Amino acid sequence: MWQNKYLWGCALILLLSACAGSKFKQSWLKTPAPDSFTVRFSTTKGQFDIAVQRKLSPAAADRFYQQVTHRFYDDAYFYRVVPGFVAQFGPTDTLMKNAWAETKVPDEPVLASNTRGALAYARSGKETRNADLFINTQSNSPRLDTIRYNGVTGFPVFGHVVQGMDVVDSLYNGYANQPMRLMDSVHRNTQLLNQRFPKLDRIKRIRIIR
Repeated sequence: MWQNKYLWGCALILLLSACAGSKFKQSWLKTPAPDSFTVRFSTTKGQFDIAVQRKLSPAAADRFYQQVTHRFYDDAYFYRVVPGFVAQFGPTDTLMKNAWAETKVPDEPVLASNTRGALAYARSGKETRNADLFINTQSNSPRLDTIRYNGVTGFPVFGHVVQGMDVVDSLYNGYANQPMRLMDSVHRNTQLLNQRFPKLDRIKRIRIIR
């Protein structure tokens, strides 16, 4: 009996790995971002636009551009919305997240402050900017510009909300940091996230508009 379960488990892992591989191509990472571009977030609360400047953090801008182009953030949740701090979002597809994360994003210095409306990747140590981002809902400078831990300093900003900050402010914030425990687990689970935190807002789609 245990042998059958083992074989079934191996087959499932191989199947999932194959599916993940079919959704991601290393060639996607060869496309650099333009010097500047604007993306529109369509969310469950409405739309807002973020203008990206590549010169602020080229590696981050490139990865974000590639992810948006290939719809990495479709159906991503704003799983950490803390009043007076940040609105953080990221995908719940663990296999896809891990596939992108295999190619590291080089660390870069903070060249622009984490002011209200600024966009930056979350990170937990060296070369960990790969999937989750946050929008500052108030000015978090100089704290998030200079904080140092696990060998890195600050969170490099590479974009700013230019339209629809009122939509960002309206994202559901009643859970604050609670959903982070689930999102920080080894396997992110959309169904479980919906069950435990049904009021979370999400991104329907992000597209490049200019």
